[in-house]
Amino acid sequence: MHLRRSIQIHGLSLAARIAAAAVTVMYLAPTALAVQTVEAPPMSVGKLIADSGVIGWLIIVLSVVALALSLEAFFSLKREKLAPPELIDEVQALFDEGQYQEAMELCENEPTFFTRICGAGIAKIGHGYDVMEKAIEEMGDEESIRLHQKIGWLALIANVAPMMGLLGTVSGMVAAFNVIAASGGQASPADLAAGISVALLTTLFGLIVAIPVTGVFAYLRNNLVRSVIEVGAIIEDLFERFRPQQAAR
Repeated sequence: MHLRRSIQIHGLSLAARIAAAAVTVMYLAPTALAVQTVEAPPMSVGKLIADSGVIGWLIIVLSVVALALSLEAFFSLKREKLAPPELIDEVQALFDEGQYQEAMELCENEPTFFTRICGAGIAKIGHGYDVMEKAIEEMGDEESIRLHQKIGWLALIANVAPMMGLLGTVSGMVAAFNVIAASGGQASPADLAAGISVALLTTLFGLIVAIPVTGVFAYLRNNLVRSVIEVGAIIEDLFERFRPQQAAR
């Protein structure tokens, strides 16, 4: 009899515990669910730029300059711009007819990579092939350097952008540690968020600018080198007629 009552009492106690646990879960579950579903507000591009600070803005300016330089280089360094086929045909026709003065005037009136080098060679006609060849080589080197300088700014931006991002990272971390020092080591994560945000955003922006600009620079440089070699071969064939026969043998 006593054993049966003890079992009943223990059963009621266990049932009460289970009921209490269920009530607790019912009250705590919505709170836990709310905590798990809390999400950071969506960040717009404008807010990211604004949060990146002065260095972030400077990197954005660099990206705009890089875009302008890239577009200008894409259009001005085309093979057709450096050596228009119609100009090559006209110069060759004038050379075949022996009208070197007219060819010189054409080169002066139509300044391009091709015509500048041709003009330097035409100006030395009558001074010997070696003098003509040297004038062509010197002008070719000068024009090639001038063209490479146009895309050299892209290489500079590709190197400076991540360095500016690193500068922003260091300045952001310094700001975060200053907050820790000012609070006596009691700073909350929210107090450190601003400095760390600047550090990460500037690094992000620096890489976003540097990676595509590096690819564009490599593409333009390779195309420019190929175009310079092709145009140089055309000019060499054009002036080959002035090479002495003995030297040609």
